[in-house]
Amino acid sequence: MVPQPATRKTGKKIAIVGSGPAGMAAAQQLARVGHAVTVFEKNDRIGGLVRYGIPDFKLDKRLIDWRMAQMKAEGVKFVTGTMVTGAALPAGVVNDAKKTLGAEQLKQDFDAVVLAGGAENPRDLPILGRELEGVHFALEFLIPQNKEVSGGRRNPISVHGKHVVVIGGGDTGSDCVGTSNRHGAASITQIELLPRPPEQENGALVWPYWPLRLRTSSSHEEGCERDWAIGTKEFLGHQEGPDRGRLKAIKAVRLEWTDGKMKEVPGSEFEIAADVALLAMGFVSPVGGVLDAFGVDKDARGNARADTEGEQAYSTNVPGVFAAGDMRRGQSLVVWAIREGRQCARTVDRFLMGSSVLPR
Repeated sequence: MVPQPATRKTGKKIAIVGSGPAGMAAAQQLARVGHAVTVFEKNDRIGGLVRYGIPDFKLDKRLIDWRMAQMKAEGVKFVTGTMVTGAALPAGVVNDAKKTLGAEQLKQDFDAVVLAGGAENPRDLPILGRELEGVHFALEFLIPQNKEVSGGRRNPISVHGKHVVVIGGGDTGSDCVGTSNRHGAASITQIELLPRPPEQENGALVWPYWPLRLRTSSSHEEGCERDWAIGTKEFLGHQEGPDRGRLKAIKAVRLEWTDGKMKEVPGSEFEIAADVALLAMGFVSPVGGVLDAFGVDKDARGNARADTEGEQAYSTNVPGVFAAGDMRRGQSLVVWAIREGRQCARTVDRFLMGSSVLPR
């Protein structure tokens, strides 16, 4: 794979906010048709959640570096350590920014802006004991680990020799399991609110939707106890001694699901030993007030409101401002982000030039 620089320049300038898969995909397409593209990233390296949200044992980060080198040769400019808007970020979101740019400045300096940040705002579990030391959002554990692996400072959260409970059964929870195994945790337990899926999906029942079946990752195979239909009731802490204020266990209850509704099984409460609890229950919306700063309308889930079909696909209510990937559709997969970034690029190109040769 070699760089494909544009044969002519259009003189149009485009800002991409976010360097994850949606931002990278949009940037490359737009650069290849001759636009001057600048990608802004708040963290110290390019790649977004592909760089810092996915462990190296699942994705070799040299793949990102190779793509960056290709894109630089095609004329894309990358700016790291720069936060677009200065809104406070919630706990669990890493921010390396040393510089802040306002929305109005970007709209003034560029002919179009693509908002392609990730859905990094984590879903919390506001129960008794949430404030105890040892209870962390998943990305508070995973992002510093990825930075350590890439040559940064040591991860401040170590689970070596500790009992770890991962709350959440998705990909992020699996990443916490694999990383905890590499730390040398004493035990790892992963619990999930939903019932255990079947070993094999009923294809005729679920097609064409995503099949519901039990999924076991390599991280699980490395060692992990898994349990389903579990509700977390309370984080229990040490009450005295040097460990006072630290997590020691999780109080949980078994759940019964009927017609999509859950209820607690009477008398089923139990405790799980836990020195560290990692909250991996998904992400709820974009962070940092970026959408508000640009004046972009939001849907009921707090994502940018923009359609994916028609001539105005990925256009927001603000002329010249577009949205793609997690910032538009919410937490999703890398392949969806790439698809949306590429499709968004076509709309941006047509907005600037009146027509586009980019693929739909």
